[in-house]
Amino acid sequence: MSAATTGSTTRPTATSGERGFGPKFVIPILFGPLLNPINTTMIAVALAPIQKDLGIGSDQAMWLVSSLYLASAIAQPTMGKLADRFGPKKIFLMGMVIVIIAGLLPDLFPSFGAAILSRVLIGIGTSSAYPAAMSAIRNQSDRLNTPTPPLVLGGLSISSLVSAAAGPPLAGVLIGAFGWHSIFLVNVPLAGAGLILAALWMPSDRIRPVREAKLPVSQAIDPLGLGLFAITIGSLLVFLLDLSQGLWPLLIVTVLALVGLIVWERRAVAPFIDVRMLATNGPLTRTYLRLFLLYGIAYTMTYGFSQWTQEVAHLSSQTAGLVQLPGAILAGVASFWFARKAGVRLPLIAAAVIPLGGGAILLALTSGSPVWMFVIVAIFFTVPQGLASVSNQAALYRQVPPSGMGSAAGLSRTSIYIGAIASTSLIGVVYGKAPTTADLHLLAFVILGIAVVLSVLTIFDRKLKRASRSAGASGAASAESEAEQLDEPEAVTTP
Repeated sequence: MSAATTGSTTRPTATSGERGFGPKFVIPILFGPLLNPINTTMIAVALAPIQKDLGIGSDQAMWLVSSLYLASAIAQPTMGKLADRFGPKKIFLMGMVIVIIAGLLPDLFPSFGAAILSRVLIGIGTSSAYPAAMSAIRNQSDRLNTPTPPLVLGGLSISSLVSAAAGPPLAGVLIGAFGWHSIFLVNVPLAGAGLILAALWMPSDRIRPVREAKLPVSQAIDPLGLGLFAITIGSLLVFLLDLSQGLWPLLIVTVLALVGLIVWERRAVAPFIDVRMLATNGPLTRTYLRLFLLYGIAYTMTYGFSQWTQEVAHLSSQTAGLVQLPGAILAGVASFWFARKAGVRLPLIAAAVIPLGGGAILLALTSGSPVWMFVIVAIFFTVPQGLASVSNQAALYRQVPPSGMGSAAGLSRTSIYIGAIASTSLIGVVYGKAPTTADLHLLAFVILGIAVVLSVLTIFDRKLKRASRSAGASGAASAESEAEQLDEPEAVTTP
């Protein structure tokens, strides 16, 4: 490697870092993955005006949230598999084209059906950016035979978090100025910029390193495994989308597809999901569970609170979005700060415990509460995302062997989307046609219960304690080595 190694510190040379990871490489890599998280949260502020304009209830409107998560939960690992096989630049560009088309649909065909189709296509298209970016970073590092700069990896995680937190304020401004269609249409210039930047500056797929003999497409992509995974996740999420309908046959479909997936993937040459790793890696399973619980809390708050502030507290869409801006800023600061630290346990404990305070404040809110209380409660739910985003990823990296990191990273995103889907289903059941303050308080009790479970799971995770001790003892050299191997942003830098 073209790196200087002294003692416990491994650092790439300035020349190699500047040559391979300069602005022309980094800008499209960081820009593209912003689109998925910002679209997941912009819709929270738009639900109320969409309901009013299209004459639909809260339970119907929540499909606009769920459709993107359903598409993304399946598309994220799928796009990662395609990027590995066909090259990250091709998949990145293809995704941006899909997003541009999706952004135009609601403006051309102003209907609920067009909005749903647009959200599905946005989910598919934006899901290409993150795995393609990670694949491109790893290819660049291997091609230049140099460690990936930690700030490039950490920046990818932080930028995604900040864009998600900035979604509601941005949506508030857009809706206030141009109406709800603008949160779809804004994807056209954003994806267009991503398309141009990637076309000009992302390295060509023709120069990516060859790591192993190419398998036939049918084996390399594992279409049967992909299909069984899609059926498993899709049937589960559709069941969760509307619990009031009692679609119990879908649970049977889920179980049968899951059994088929496990049986097939144990035999596959290049399995889409490494089920053997999942079965034997308890710490990894607990990390997935933490992600599910944490983002279940976060999105219950994001969507449920935004609807309530507009429909019951009678804030404008713009004000409802701006209420969450201070929390978004603090979340970004927290994420950047902890991206530079080796420990993961303390920030994860804080991320689990802080929502307990937020839930208590939610119980005290009424429609006449001052706006500053809304700002405070938003901070209690956005800052934990900053604490946990990088730290959960760092824990994941230490729990997964390099050979299984691609599947593990994709499944971590799927865990988040399942949590988001569960939260939208819960909101749909509790709010029904329209939210009330009593409904908000009921959501607060649910949030408190989930936060208690999350706190216990985190505080008493002995493997998490060992991971923190190991990180502190191993120093920056091993941490950088892990980051180099694991195709995701490692939350550690050299001191």
